[in-house]
Amino acid sequence: MTREEVFDGLKEIIGVIRPNTDLTNVGFQTELVRELGIDSLTMLLLSLAAEEKFGMHFPDGAPVPVTVGEVCDAVVKAKA
Repeated sequence: MTREEVFDGLKEIIGVIRPNTDLTNVGFQTELVRELGIDSLTMLLLSLAAEEKFGMHFPDGAPVPVTVGEVCDAVVKAKA
């Protein structure tokens, strides 16, 4: 699974959990908290949805991602 495929899937997930979010300008460098307004509960929902969608698990104790690209990288790494 490529980083771009994960990115497209994450945009779908964000669109579901934050339906009023404009995703047209979301990129790999987009900050989850500052630019998308994702709080801790929404981050948990995003993590759970990503794990289910991509069939993987984020490792315990992993640093919390700051950008969309960091989430993509974590998914790709967990799938490797």
